Parts: sequence; C-alpha cells; structure tokens
Amino acid sequence: MQHKGVRRDFGLGPVHDVSLSDARCLAIELRKMVRNGLDPVKERGLRRANVPTFEMVTRRCYDAMKGGWKDRRNASWLTSFENHVFDEIGAQRIDAIDSVQVLKVLEPIWLEKPDTARRVLQRIGAVLDFAHIKGIIPSEVSLRSVTRGLPRQTRQVTHRAAMPYAQVPGFLQKLAQQPATVGRDALQLTILTAVRSNETRFATWDEFDLEAATWAIPAARMKMKQPHVVPLAAPALTLLKRLRKEHEALHGPDLMGRMLFTHSGKKPISDTTMLKAIRDMNIDEVTVHGFRSSFADWAAECTRFPKEIAEKALAHRVSNAVEAAYRRTDFFDRRRVLMSKWGEYVNTRATR
Repeated sequence: MQHKGVRRDFGLGPVHDVSLSDARCLAIELRKMVRNGLDPVKERGLRRANVPTFEMVTRRCYDAMKGGWKDRRNASWLTSFENHVFDEIGAQRIDAIDSVQVLKVLEPIWLEKPDTARRVLQRIGAVLDFAHIKGIIPSEVSLRSVTRGLPRQTRQVTHRAAMPYAQVPGFLQKLAQQPATVGRDALQLTILTAVRSNETRFATWDEFDLEAATWAIPAARMKMKQPHVVPLAAPALTLLKRLRKEHEALHGPDLMGRMLFTHSGKKPISDTTMLKAIRDMNIDEVTVHGFRSSFADWAAECTRFPKEIAEKALAHRVSNAVEAAYRRTDFFDRRRVLMSKWGEYVNTRATR
C-alpha cells in the first residue's frame, strides 16, 4: 500500500488471532484512510495511544448497566472484578484482551470458586461486548474457547437444610411456647405462608387485608419482580390479628406503612433474627428458607394438588418460556384451599 508515493507495509496481527475476514476488513479500513489523505501509520498510532485500559472500560460498562439491575448485584458485579480481574489485566489496553488473557484470570479460581469463576467469565464477556458496541474495539472478542483450557468443574449443588414436613407441626407448637420475640413471630408467619424470609422481614401493614384474608406483596419486594397475593389460612390470621392488636396499642389505629417486624420502627429485622429463633431451640441443621422445601414436600406427598399449584404458592417462575406465555392464571382460589390445608396440617395451636 502506498501513501503519497511512499510504500507502507502493515502487519494485521498473528494468523491464529486474525481471521481472513477480519484481515480483509482491516485492509479495507487502511485503504479508506489513504483515500481520505490520512497517514495510516500515524492514525493507527493515535488510536492505540487513546485506547483505554480494561479497568477503565469495565467501570464505564458498570455505570451504563447498573441502573437496570436489582437487589445486591450492583455491588457484587464490580467487586468481582476488583477481587479477581483487575490485578491481572486491569491495566492492559482493552484491545489487547483476548482468550489467553482471560484464561490467566480464571485459572486461580476455576476449581476453588467455580460459581464465582463462571460469573467472572460471563462478566468479562459483557465488558468486551460493551467495548465493541461502543466502538472502542473494532471487532467482537469470542471467549467460547476459554473453558477448553480449564479442567472440568465438578459441580455440587448444596440445598438449604430443611426440616422434614412431618416434624413441622411439633416444631411450630414448641416455637409458640418460646418467649415472645419479633424473630419468633416473624418465623411463624414465614412458615405458615411459605414465603421467603425477605418478604416477611420487609412486610408492612398496608399489604394485609385481614377481612379478605390476603397478603398482597408488591412486585418490588418479590424475587421474580411479580406481585404475589398470599391467601392467609386460619393460623396465619390468628397470628396477624394478635400482632395488629399489639401494634395498635403501641402506635394507634393508623398503621399504614409501618413494618410488622422491626426493633427500631425504621429498619426491618436482620436475616439472622429468625434463624436465631431456631438456634435458640437447639436446632442447628435447619434454615429458615428450608421450610419452603418442607411445604413443597408436604404438598407433593400429602395432597393431590398439581405441582404448578404448589409452585405458584411458592411464587416460583415457570421455567418453560412457552408454558409461561400461556399460563397466566395465579390459581388463587386453589391456592387458598392448599394454604388452608397447610394451616390445618401444622395445627392452629402453633400460634397463640
């Protein structure tokens, strides 16, 4: 190639990194520079001098994407780079990052922290895609071959410890006999309604209609970001009516916006408050979340309700996209019967 009568020779990169189609695209780009009167050597030099580092692009990507994330992902996304990525490749130019560089990042944590390693791989790919779509790097970077240079992960799924459903009635009766605490009451409601602990912790009185025997949890507080109406069985209503009477005695009849389970009145109880109620009964192997599994096992083995009714009671997402598109019902009436039977099973004596 010639520029103003002077021959210019260019290297487009190693043959194992630059495909034939990529080389053709680069050659076309160089010819365009010459036709526009530009010196390709100087232009490419300026471009290289202005290429940001991987860390710089990562932080730009984070700022651009974080507004659409939920829960704690904001903090964990960037922290994973700070803990596992930036020390290795953060200072390198973004256009120098390839699968070999990413492999070096993953090797130390691939077997030791398999879940973290997979997330880091996915997030690095997101940064490189961001760099390409923003025009920072000219072409996409494929990371599909990275895992071929790593050993196979032996994935072990650890389920949260659950109490066998046959033991739940006795447990609730003993729990009701424990000293009255916020953690005890919150745990009772969580078990009786089969909700997640966070849904109980942040509950406010305006979500409950005790006349209609319903608890309407807004989408913003649900894991799947879909509103969820819980039918309240007799034991749950008994507990809630007692709590409401106690709260009205303390705060007056207007409880709108007030939390059910709080020490300060401003913040919800912590994750460990309900767990402490279990540990205080000298039970070490059971978790709060595990009671959802107890409910699911009971529904499967002791009732004739279809699985999708129990799944809807647990506010689980329908995994099959086609099925989800056609199954819009929330089975509320059938869920009311199911929760009523669960209340009968665990015994109304479990609350006082």
